[in-house]
Amino acid sequence: MAAIGVHLGASSACAAVYKDGRADVVANDAGDRVTPAVVAFTESEEVVGLAAKQSRIRNVSSTVVKVKQILGRSSGDPQAQKYIAESKCSVVEKNGKLQYEIDNKLINPEDVAKLIFSKMKETAQSAIGSDVNDVVITVPFDFGENQKNALGEAAAAAGFNVMRLIHEPSAALLAYGIGQDSPTGKSNVLVYKLGGTSLSITVIEVNSGIYRVLATNTDDSIGGVCFTEALAQHLASEFQRSCKHDIRGNPRAMMKLMNSADVAKHSLSTLGSANCFVDSLYDGLDFDCNVSRARFELICSSLFTKCVEAIKKLLQQVGFTADDINKVVLCGGSARIPKLQQLIKDIFPNVELLSSIPPDEVIPIGAAIEAGILLGKENPSLEEDAFLIECSAKDILYKGHRYQLEGSIPCMLLETRLLCALSCMSH
Repeated sequence: MAAIGVHLGASSACAAVYKDGRADVVANDAGDRVTPAVVAFTESEEVVGLAAKQSRIRNVSSTVVKVKQILGRSSGDPQAQKYIAESKCSVVEKNGKLQYEIDNKLINPEDVAKLIFSKMKETAQSAIGSDVNDVVITVPFDFGENQKNALGEAAAAAGFNVMRLIHEPSAALLAYGIGQDSPTGKSNVLVYKLGGTSLSITVIEVNSGIYRVLATNTDDSIGGVCFTEALAQHLASEFQRSCKHDIRGNPRAMMKLMNSADVAKHSLSTLGSANCFVDSLYDGLDFDCNVSRARFELICSSLFTKCVEAIKKLLQQVGFTADDINKVVLCGGSARIPKLQQLIKDIFPNVELLSSIPPDEVIPIGAAIEAGILLGKENPSLEEDAFLIECSAKDILYKGHRYQLEGSIPCMLLETRLLCALSCMSH
């Protein structure tokens, strides 16, 4: 029986399978190893993935994006309020719960996430040729209990048996075997994750196979989409220069440019230049433009600065210098950008920068390895019930939820940055 790990991000989803002693990401039916976390609702069906993303130009009010940002949140949550203000889909509150209103139908965010998890399940089953039920799912470090429960329930509704939810930084370390290959000794690892809509940086102390979070910070004001938007604005300026039309106030035209800019951004991670062509961008006019990597880096210079300054701030917060970090792990699709990798290397000239695993595949691979451990398929010297101490950067509260005891009363277990040995029994 194979074990799988699934990472549902704000902009994309990815599944990895652990089988025959190794973990690897599986490709979807389009041959892509990463699937856009986009769901389009039509009169006859729900479409998930690239097709939904591409049809969003024609179906914007019925296409849900970034559902992870609203899962398990209430209308009073600042993150939810920001999401509602920016969403092209109508989001309403009914019976104290946020829901999408699409074609006069109410749709729960959990049901949208369920469709994405179902797509991941189908992808894994198609790759290994057999049914898949057991899964480990990753969650951001700052996810609250309501968000974790919503994510777990969505996966369960898709037919998964959720064995464990693990934090994304821990999954990143597991992907590279950090603390597992040589369980003795102490080191400090910085996990740098630049996803589609946020930047998360975490410093983890690894000591005798135990992970202890020393500091973490998430900035929701910057992510991969910011680089795409900057490039799209540049393309709009080029179109105005050549065709004498300012399309920046035209949502449909700008969405076309965003799609083209997104493709170009990905191409520029491996190529020196990329072509941006949009058929009938505006008023029947086609748009054709080449963008060099150097031009892209210049356009996004302020974003690169913001991305690396965040590292310095977190190191200062934990009282470290760059020399106190032993390894840096890169995660998230936008961590593929060569300029960003070089800037991080400049901060840590003597530190091992781990990027041999594609950054957007690191977290699901780590989750698959954890799933393999739980199913007893990984290193037999590892105990299946080994505990990862992941949460010492914040106060730890015990509160009953669907994965624990019902009716529990919240109480303080561990205060910020306090390390404590824990054990548990299951019945």
